Amino acid sequence: MKFCWVTLHVKDIDSSLRFYQELLGLQLVRRVKPIPTRELAFLAGEDSETQVELVQNSEPHETADMSFGKDISLGFEVPSLEGFGEVLSKHNIPIHAGPIQPNPSIRFMYILDPDGLLIQLVERRSS
Repeated sequence: MKFCWVTLHVKDIDSSLRFYQELLGLQLVRRVKPIPTRELAFLAGEDSETQVELVQNSEPHETADMSFGKDISLGFEVPSLEGFGEVLSKHNIPIHAGPIQPNPSIRFMYILDPDGLLIQLVERRSS
């Protein structure tokens, strides 16, 4: 079995694309509009086969009133939390929580994407 993608239902696909491309460095793989009321965009990291699928529906769908994702976060590795903090400041994105260092080899902090999904930024450290 191979993990292909994670799907995020978003309110504004352009805002989400800017966040995931400009801030987190994901590359747009494809963007399609299979029907007039739905637009999809698939993004991936440089060396990752797993993709993030963004879905924007312009009319209500079956999951519109359900609360998914409150206990989910997506993790992205960054070279340095301090360095990435400068990127966050430039984009006016506040740190939601952290930095947290549960052991000497890892530190992380959380931010929120445009729809409020937790994004975990991870720094691996040499011991």
